[in-house]
Amino acid sequence: MTKARLAVDIGGTFTDVALETDRGRFTAKTLTTPRAPEEGVMTGALEALRKASLQPADIGVVIHGTTLATNAIIERRGAVTALLTTNGHRDALEMAQENRFEQYDINIDRPEPLVPRWLRLPIEERMTVDGDVLLPLDEQSVRDVLPILDAEGVESVAIGFLHAYANKAHEVRTAEIISEARPDISLTLASEVAPEIREYERMSTAAANAFVRPLMESYLSRLEKNLLQQGFNCPFLLITSGGGLTSLETATRFPIRLVESGPAGGAVLAAAIAEQVGAASMLSFDMGGTTAKLCLIDDYRPATARTFEVDRSYRFKKGSGLPVRIPVIEMVEIGAGGGSVASVDALKRIQVGPESAGSEPGPACYGRGGIAPTVTDADAASGKIMPDLFAAGAFSLDLNAASTAISHTIGRQLGLDENNAAFALSEIVDENMAAAARAHAVEQGSDISSRTVVAFGGAAPLHAARLGEKLGVDRVIVPGDAGVGSAVGFLLAPAAYDVVRSRPTRLDQLDAVAIEELFSEMFNEAEAVVRSAVGAAELTQKRGVYMRYAGQGHEIPIELHVQSTDKWKEQLTSSFEEAYTALYGRTIPSMPIEALTWSLSLSGPVPPSTRSISKLEKRTVIAESTRDVFDPQQRERTAYGVFQRDALMPGDIFKGPALIVESQTTTVLTSSFDGQIDKFGNIVLQRKDVA
Repeated sequence: MTKARLAVDIGGTFTDVALETDRGRFTAKTLTTPRAPEEGVMTGALEALRKASLQPADIGVVIHGTTLATNAIIERRGAVTALLTTNGHRDALEMAQENRFEQYDINIDRPEPLVPRWLRLPIEERMTVDGDVLLPLDEQSVRDVLPILDAEGVESVAIGFLHAYANKAHEVRTAEIISEARPDISLTLASEVAPEIREYERMSTAAANAFVRPLMESYLSRLEKNLLQQGFNCPFLLITSGGGLTSLETATRFPIRLVESGPAGGAVLAAAIAEQVGAASMLSFDMGGTTAKLCLIDDYRPATARTFEVDRSYRFKKGSGLPVRIPVIEMVEIGAGGGSVASVDALKRIQVGPESAGSEPGPACYGRGGIAPTVTDADAASGKIMPDLFAAGAFSLDLNAASTAISHTIGRQLGLDENNAAFALSEIVDENMAAAARAHAVEQGSDISSRTVVAFGGAAPLHAARLGEKLGVDRVIVPGDAGVGSAVGFLLAPAAYDVVRSRPTRLDQLDAVAIEELFSEMFNEAEAVVRSAVGAAELTQKRGVYMRYAGQGHEIPIELHVQSTDKWKEQLTSSFEEAYTALYGRTIPSMPIEALTWSLSLSGPVPPSTRSISKLEKRTVIAESTRDVFDPQQRERTAYGVFQRDALMPGDIFKGPALIVESQTTTVLTSSFDGQIDKFGNIVLQRKDVA
């Protein structure tokens, strides 16, 4: 028997588990245990094994993703952290870009640096931009900070010196001195976590990594110990923010690469669905208990970036958060999940999120002590959720508690009955998500209405049809096991690792031999990580260059796909001019072109995706029962047909409005859509007027 694969995703409200075996997929969904997340992981993993009649020894690999690092940064629950930096540059972390991301707000605010000024400690040293020693490292100035670290109870230290991306010798020696004197202090080198040009981003990334590293080391160590104690004697891999798998050792060393690991799994699933159904342009819609994540899929691949902002003080404003320089799948994330709390402000406007009820106490309808109305309460009160079937019957929803919370907080203040109060709450959160999707698409120069929406996560199928109505899309797809979609995406992710190095050079002065040596060093670093996950499997290498016209402030990514070094200049020039023209409509004649940063991505084999049936026989099915649900188009309670998803077969066609009920979620077809099950087992919602 082929060894099974187990994937676990920790969210703010639920912990999702997907178990892939040669007999099919088994899933579990349990409440997250915030004080000891590993407990929820083990509960869900053992529940999935019980369903599959397997033992821990039958598992060949455990894949894990979590947003614990992100939450620790947002909630400021990390270690007491100090930053050692070049004398005269301690305030770079607070000065940031020296810009105003919101020009007309006189009360503009941004997140406080993770390291306060009194723990940003200057060290005497200086490198030139080329990596030459301008001022030798004063080792005594390093030793002089030790009493400060002791007095302040510092647990973790980030070391970020000026131009260390070009020469990290001073950072390495400083780390040696600190480690010898204080071996219990966790150390992060900016030249290792983000070896790229631009001091602020590199320092911010190093500080964030140092801030969360002790917390993540402790958590991952406890989880690994629990897995071994239960008999999971198999590789333990983590999914990164870029959508690839990495080793436990690397994840522990660079936990900042895990900040968006959970949502990244969802984007991997969406890309696989896009290729599966032949939809080159998609909008990935992942809505869980705490947040909603939206990602554009083009040419069957999710958009990627090299910088991600954590803890934005303004929801959609670039520049209002803490930048971390890591490979990441680019998406927009808003505080709109099933547990998002609703309130009415002084202007009689309904506000939803970003505060979440989480898993403790959870929405009011969970019956665990929550009293504030949430999105899940609105869904339950509207009739979208079958209370006895929620969470596979693990506990029954309390509809009276949901109605009371909504009526008390929203209905009374706005003069709305229960149905319209619940609808108003849902409508606000749906419009927030639609606005985020429109803004994200416009930033990318894309038309959102021409895309297919793929919806997953515990709450997304409940809201996908209404989101589709607002965006004007004609097709919505809900894949199998959508309620644990990110965990399923983990099973589709290849082992992969990205390495970048900044080495600015003009193309007319390009030393291809030296750059080839740089690529060789990068390959060796990436191979050590990927081989630890896939062994002797065949690896795929992609090379890239970030380029600009000399003197410009920002660069654009170019793929380096020719092998012969004597043809690099020709290929890079033509590729850059083509990409620049696509973005700006023209090139700049006679302006020198500069390559700023070189990148290498190494990945193992892509796991096989879901198989399809060879022949699809279509048949129309009729619901055996109905349920009164508040329909957004009809503005009244309407009889919705109720279908059990596991009773539907590929080829089945059904009319909307309807509810498709499964163990971890419910798909809502509003009166605007009809549905069918395609040959891959996906629910496909098609707008009626274009069917």
